[in-house]
Amino acid sequence: MLLLPWLAPMLTACAAPQAAPFVPSQPVLLLGEVHDNAQQHAERLRSFEALLARGARPALAMEQLDREHQGAIDALRAGSTPPSADAIIRAGAPGGGWNWDFYRPFIAAALQAGLPIVAANVSREDARRVMREGLAPLGFDPAVPADVLARHGDDIVASHCGMVDAAMAGRMAQAQVARDQFMARVLEQHAARGVVLLAGNGHVRTDIGAPRWLKPDVRARSQAVGWLEAGQETRQGSERQPYDAVRITPPQPRPDPCEGMRKQIPARPAPAATR
Repeated sequence: MLLLPWLAPMLTACAAPQAAPFVPSQPVLLLGEVHDNAQQHAERLRSFEALLARGARPALAMEQLDREHQGAIDALRAGSTPPSADAIIRAGAPGGGWNWDFYRPFIAAALQAGLPIVAANVSREDARRVMREGLAPLGFDPAVPADVLARHGDDIVASHCGMVDAAMAGRMAQAQVARDQFMARVLEQHAARGVVLLAGNGHVRTDIGAPRWLKPDVRARSQAVGWLEAGQETRQGSERQPYDAVRITPPQPRPDPCEGMRKQIPARPAPAATR
C-alpha cells in the first residue's frame, strides 16, 4: 500500500465510519464526485490505492487539469529530477481554482507508481469559444441529440439556482458536451493500459456524460461510479440512477450556494404582462 501523508487528515475529518473501498470491475474507471465532499475524496483515494496495490498501473486522468497544460506536465515528468505533486499542480493548473488538498494525494500516488498523469478538461477559454462558435469549429462532434442538450440545460439551470436563462443554459450545455467528448477521447487513448478518471458526477453520467461518447468496445470495458450525497439519489425518484454503480456519503456541510449567487447576480425582472 502506498504511504500518502495527506490521507490521514482527510479521513480524520470524516465523522462517518469508513466504507469498504470500492473495487472496480473494469479497466476504464470513471470516478464521480461532489467536488467539495471530503469523505468522497477519501473513499476514492482508498479505492485508487487498492487498485495500485493489486498491481494495476492505469493512467490517471483528471478534470482538474486543462488539456493545454499537458505539455508542461510531460516536460516535468521527462526531466532528470522527479517532480513533486505540487510541481505537477503548478504546471498543470497555473490558474488554481480547485481545493488541491483533495487531489494532491492522487497525483502523489501516480508519481510514486510511475503512472501517466493526463489533463482531461477543456479550458474555460475553449469552453467560451464553444459557447460562441459551436462544437464543430473546435473539433468536437456537433451531432448532439436534442434530449442530451435539454438535460444538460436543465441541470445547468438547477445548479445555477434558476439564475441563467434558457438561451444561456443552451450555450453552456454545448460547452459541457465538449468537456464530456474530450474526456471520452482521453479514456479511449489510455484504455489499453487502463485509466482512472476523476471528474464531477455530471461528467460520469452514463446517459449524458462522457460514457455516452465512448466507442462501444471501450464503453463495454468501462465502469462509471457516481459518488452521491445522501438525498441526491432520492431526489431522482424511481428513475434508474445514471451510473454503473453508486456510492452514498453524508452531505458535506456547506453554506447555501444559492444565497451566494443571489448576492452576486441581480434578480431578473419579471416578464411584462401580455394580453
